Amino acid sequence: MQMMKALVKKERAPGLWLDQVKVPTVGEFDVLIRVLRSSICGTDLHIYDWDPWAQKTIPTPMVIGHEFVGVIETVGSHVHDFYPGMIVTGEGHVVCGRCRNCLAGRRHLCNHTSGIGVNRPGAFAEFVVIPETNVWIADPNIPLEVLSCFDPLGNAVHTALSFDVLGEDVLITGAGPIGLMAIAIARHAGARHVVITDLNPYRLELAKQLGATLACDVRSVSLQQVMKDLGMKEGFDVGLEMSGSGQALNDMLSVMCHGGKIALLGIQAKQTAIDWDLVVFNGLTIKGIYGREMYETWYKMTALIQGGLNIKPVITHEFPFAEFEKGFALMKSGNSGKIVLHWADL
Repeated sequence: MQMMKALVKKERAPGLWLDQVKVPTVGEFDVLIRVLRSSICGTDLHIYDWDPWAQKTIPTPMVIGHEFVGVIETVGSHVHDFYPGMIVTGEGHVVCGRCRNCLAGRRHLCNHTSGIGVNRPGAFAEFVVIPETNVWIADPNIPLEVLSCFDPLGNAVHTALSFDVLGEDVLITGAGPIGLMAIAIARHAGARHVVITDLNPYRLELAKQLGATLACDVRSVSLQQVMKDLGMKEGFDVGLEMSGSGQALNDMLSVMCHGGKIALLGIQAKQTAIDWDLVVFNGLTIKGIYGREMYETWYKMTALIQGGLNIKPVITHEFPFAEFEKGFALMKSGNSGKIVLHWADL
């Protein structure tokens, strides 16, 4: 029996355990990937902290983690398009393939989605198995640490490109890693002004490195003043809500132009209230975003990186996997961007 090291949610309590577990079995349509790098996500932090969402969602014991890059070790008997030695990453949402949306090519809207590292064993391990339909062949010229962040980069690309941003004024609320990536994407796609808001000084400094026109702590400057300073007269054309904060969403609604469009990635509290008059009388569009479009977003983010998009400033720390506790502590402190764990080298 072949064993591997992995980060396991071993008990129904806060924390993670570095443990020895079985190397996952490869089904006939599966691909076994030797993990090279993985990245810590906010979802992983929820699982680590064992908050109410994690308690009702995560089976135990289970290997967690869903952001990774690796090299194919072996493939199932019915896999024909992937071979050992290929550098790959993977779509973290495993879909049914049979529902109406899947059959119509809208797999990101499958209502039977199973999450790698959430509902099924994940990639914080020396090996991970995923279906061949979830494997994405990586450009080997892209650095491994960047490829390990393709899952959240996909969230940022899906959100930032939901509406046309060429020549537009864009407001981003929430300077977490995905919001930071969205700055660079909006800039690359031709936005005029890209303003981001947050309460975290460390991440607001990172936002400046990613190309934000202004990075604002809303406790000390109002968005109305920002608009005045930038010479904006009618409001922001496109809003990207990345924070999950009801106050941030309401601040955004108050400064959108008539006919403005908002892509909503942040998960709002169920009791969040907004001024619906602003939505109705200003003719606003609000679009909910979940995950990545499969696989159009993956094509776009690969092409963006190949075309010069630089998200490296978002990646602030890298650790050997055995030092994962340092990574999670930094994530909890807020004094980090994206944190990458090293599992192996090519």
